[in-house]
Amino acid sequence: MREKARIMDAQAMQRAMQRIAHEIIEKNKGTDNVVLIGIQRRGVPIARQLARNIGQVEGAGVPTGMLDITFYRDDLSLLAEHPVINGTDIPFSITGKDVVLTDDVLFTGRTTRAAMDAIMEVGRARTIQLAVLIDRGHRELPVRADFVGKNVPTSRGELIAVKIPPYDQESRVLVLDMNGGEEERSDA
Repeated sequence: MREKARIMDAQAMQRAMQRIAHEIIEKNKGTDNVVLIGIQRRGVPIARQLARNIGQVEGAGVPTGMLDITFYRDDLSLLAEHPVINGTDIPFSITGKDVVLTDDVLFTGRTTRAAMDAIMEVGRARTIQLAVLIDRGHRELPVRADFVGKNVPTSRGELIAVKIPPYDQESRVLVLDMNGGEEERSDA
C-alpha cells in the first residue's frame, strides 16, 4: 500500500475532537447522563481524548469505558482461527445512560452494528449515539454517525489509516492506495 494523501495531522485531529466534544455536550444538554465507550482498538484513545476535552469544558469527568466487539462480528469466521481479544472494560452501569460509542472510521456500518449488539447485552441505554473521527462512506447497513470529525469520500480501493497513540508514535490520518483497486477487507 502506498500513501495517497495525508488528510489530518495531529492539530487537525485535536480540533475535530474538540468540536465533537462540544457537539456531544450540546446535543445532550450537558454531560450528567453521558458515558463514552470506545470500540477497541483506536476508538478507545478517541473516547479518552473526548472525555478530557469534555472535562475541560464542563469541569466534570465523563465515565469512559472500552468495548471489544470481536464475538459480535458477522465475519468472525473469516478473521482468523484464533481472533485477538482486546477486552471489554465498562466499570459503570449504562442502564438509562446516553452512551456515546466512539470509533476511528465509519465504513460499512458492521462494526457499529456489532457494538450496539454488545452494548445491549451490557445494559439498557437510554440512547446510543455514535462519534467517529472519519466517515468514509460505503455503508452496507443503515448506520449514521451523530458526530463526525471529517467526511472523506473514498473508493473501495482506498484505505483510511488512523494513526494515534498508544498504538502509533504519531497522530495523523492517511488515505492509502491498495495497489490496483483490490477490494479491501470490510472491518468497519
